[in-house]
Amino acid sequence: MRITIVGCSGSMSGPASAASCYLVQADSTDEAGRTRTHSLVLDLGPGAMGRLLNYLDPADLDAIALSHLHADHCTDIVGMQVYRRWIPGGPLDRIPVYSPQDGLARTRQIGGDPQEETYAGEFDFHTIGPGDVVEVGPMLVEAFEAEHTVPAVGLRIMGPSESDPRAEAAFAYTGDTDLCDTEVEMARGVDLLLSECAFEDGRDTVRGVHMVGSRAGELASRAGVGRLLLTHLQPWTDPETVRRAAEGAFDGPVRCVKPGEAYRV
Repeated sequence: MRITIVGCSGSMSGPASAASCYLVQADSTDEAGRTRTHSLVLDLGPGAMGRLLNYLDPADLDAIALSHLHADHCTDIVGMQVYRRWIPGGPLDRIPVYSPQDGLARTRQIGGDPQEETYAGEFDFHTIGPGDVVEVGPMLVEAFEAEHTVPAVGLRIMGPSESDPRAEAAFAYTGDTDLCDTEVEMARGVDLLLSECAFEDGRDTVRGVHMVGSRAGELASRAGVGRLLLTHLQPWTDPETVRRAAEGAFDGPVRCVKPGEAYRV
């Protein structure tokens, strides 16, 4: 599997990055030996749709999964809808959209569209919750409960390893969450964990919303992950501060991601 950081700014788009958006891709080979790339987008925050065009033709997108329906994780679904409906070459195929709560209603709110607008030509909306598993090509996506201010999920994705397609690799994305047992279970033994880290140790004391660096590191340590990537850093959150705090709680590699970076698992 390959993960591309499309946008990693927390709570809003930032001066150097769109808000949360991650492209996960994996290849499969059919009986005739033909290889196909399957593409899943995790979250579509402000500014993400435009940046995504640098990495993916939307005609090749297979599915969208939204970790929750806060604006900084889903507003550019309207841009995706406009592109899919109105591109001059003709409408693109309908794709599934997975989210906690009602993705259709939320998209209507963002677009300011009337009740009769169903986006049926562009999207097939599905509500997912903890324990649900969906298949995107060779990837299995399982939802786990997150601890946030609205219904939210973390996502564990199993798929073919980049180093050996016959082997299985594991990747996990926390979504927005505080440290909780269900996120530890989600991340258990994964090769790569992408963890939100919007808060700073010593500055942000509210619980049940976001991680600080030390709790992201604790999550990685308790789950026994291979590598820890920190994302969803707000424009006022210092990457070095959260990275150092995470390294104090986790012995493995830690990095704050930047837009455009790609990782293989």
